[in-house]
Amino acid sequence: MKHGRTVLVVDDEPTVLDGLRLTLEADGYAVRIAGSVQTALSLVAQADLQAAIVDLMLPDGDGIALTRELKKRDPSVEVIIVTAYGSVRKAMEATKGAGAFYVLEKPFDPDEVLGLVKNALEHRKLVAENSDLRRRLAEQSADSEILSAAPSMRRVMETVTSVADADANVLIVGESGTGKELIANALHERSRRCEGPWIKINCAALPKELIESELFGHTKGSFTGATAEKVGLLEEAHRGSLLLDEITEMPIDLQAKLLRVLEERVVRRIGGTKAVSVDFRLISSTNRNAELAVREGQLRQDLYFRINTVTIQVPPLRERPDDVPLLVRAFLERYAAKHDRRVDGIEPEAYRRLLAYPWPGNVRELQNAIEHAVLVMRGKQITLADLPEALQRTVAEGGAASIAPSEVPAGSLEEIERASILKALETTRWNKQAAAALLGLRRPTLYSKMRKHGIPQRPSWRRSRARPLAPARFSPAARNEAGATGSARQPGVTGAAGAVGSACGACCGSNRAGARRGPDCLRSGSECARATGARPGPASRGRCAPAGW
Repeated sequence: MKHGRTVLVVDDEPTVLDGLRLTLEADGYAVRIAGSVQTALSLVAQADLQAAIVDLMLPDGDGIALTRELKKRDPSVEVIIVTAYGSVRKAMEATKGAGAFYVLEKPFDPDEVLGLVKNALEHRKLVAENSDLRRRLAEQSADSEILSAAPSMRRVMETVTSVADADANVLIVGESGTGKELIANALHERSRRCEGPWIKINCAALPKELIESELFGHTKGSFTGATAEKVGLLEEAHRGSLLLDEITEMPIDLQAKLLRVLEERVVRRIGGTKAVSVDFRLISSTNRNAELAVREGQLRQDLYFRINTVTIQVPPLRERPDDVPLLVRAFLERYAAKHDRRVDGIEPEAYRRLLAYPWPGNVRELQNAIEHAVLVMRGKQITLADLPEALQRTVAEGGAASIAPSEVPAGSLEEIERASILKALETTRWNKQAAAALLGLRRPTLYSKMRKHGIPQRPSWRRSRARPLAPARFSPAARNEAGATGSARQPGVTGAAGAVGSACGACCGSNRAGARRGPDCLRSGSECARATGARPGPASRGRCAPAGW
């Protein structure tokens, strides 16, 4: 087949069915035909359809209802409604209410049908491409909000990636302020439902009566104050995702009603009898131990099993201290721009407190602390006095281990950035692509920042191992000189070798001539030679050898 596309034709007139089938098959389409709604739906379950041509009036229903059902089962299917002259207005309404692509009036020309089908499939392709582009942009946006260099958070994001495109219910567990909502956002924005509604409700923020009305909706007059009909959030989330934040705080009797919705996929508004079909992906979160909540009777066990098809555990900030420098820098830049303040950096003592503090409120507390400091700072750098009171107390009072000044980077933004890049590189074993992803950067940007901060492209442990130096050979005069002066210059190394060894050690961090450069030495062999007065040794690049070797 030329197109590799399947078109469903539904009409109760055999001549119309045969004519459309022959026309479409002649142009390379696979065609399925049906004379009723029931037959059409049975064919839909068996075939992968891309488009449908549906008659408005059918013996066991109408084309509008069938169009809605087709779009419900697969929103990407394009439907062309065929109608007689007298029903054009009704059919035109269907293009808005049911999602039909076009209304074709009888009688029609075969070429017109082919043109419409072609346009419908082109439209379908463009919608899919646009959806894919928006999804990728949403993924980048979601990832850019989640800054972490910790292996535990990397595992969290790997789980998000693997389950986002499925419709499985997800339970996110973590302390308050760890970023559970950001994880939920990433799940929705990476999913097939990313263009659908994204509905959120905090179960702990509303009393029972209000949360039931918010979730299920109500009919007019169903209770005092219900002056109008209200659509609930369960209905609003149709074809999208629903986040139930702090689900363990939901009243037990309301949990039973929610469980019924998840099992039957229908909602009944308060005071109403009509069942409304719903299709949403449920994401739940809690800051409690869910299994303990089940044992204590705060969470129904059957609901717990229903909502935690996949559980994602978000680690607290105190278990990923390497993330603090990344988050500090990100929040500094964000709030300096938001409040139009100049921030040149953080003084060392204030920075030490930020690193040593246990952050019981996790990322949210750190975020608030940085914004507070940006707002109250008086100079160009954030000082200890600018931090919230909890951080101004001594480290011992705060309950965190002390950090020596030598272990803390200086407080400027540039030095924080350099420390963050080095930490990301160490975490990923110097995999530039992975490090860039952890930092939320493009790889070329990471390379540029590495050059800016003087960070080598390879770590010292990856530099090529040098072969042992060849034995030194001296002229007789040099040998005599070495014998006379060696012990005074360096123990164990004689003559000129001892002299240059000391100079080489000053450059390379070594204590003997010809030693490998230390891990912090960024100089090549020739640079080392210029610095020490020696020249690169004959055995390998980066070794120093005295003149005469």
